[in-house]
Amino acid sequence: MESGKIFQVRNCTRGTTLATRVRLADTPRARRLGLLKQDSLAPGEGLWIFPTQAIHTFGMRFPIDVAFLDRALRVRRIYRSLPPYRMTRLVWGARSVLELAAGALLAAGTEAGDELQFSPCEEPHV
Repeated sequence: MESGKIFQVRNCTRGTTLATRVRLADTPRARRLGLLKQDSLAPGEGLWIFPTQAIHTFGMRFPIDVAFLDRALRVRRIYRSLPPYRMTRLVWGARSVLELAAGALLAAGTEAGDELQFSPCEEPHV
């Protein structure tokens, strides 16, 4: 994996698309910064934090949907519309976290036990 890389995320169990532009945060700096500098997440955007078993939303300006994933990218636990200034519990067996715009998990019908697929997106060169 490569920090900053962009992925499309599908829920294989439900046959739905969760997001089309998910940025990978897999370095200490990228994980620490997370979504703190953003004012919102547009529909289809997200952040995939790897590795982690818990997150917080201290300093964030908007609620997010959160899916904790195991090594097989199976959803272990979800938090819907997690507000700013909260902490999640430690999720045993989780390997990474997918953070999405509030409402994205419900819209895609995503539940604990669902299997997700991350496909790299080609980024246009600027």
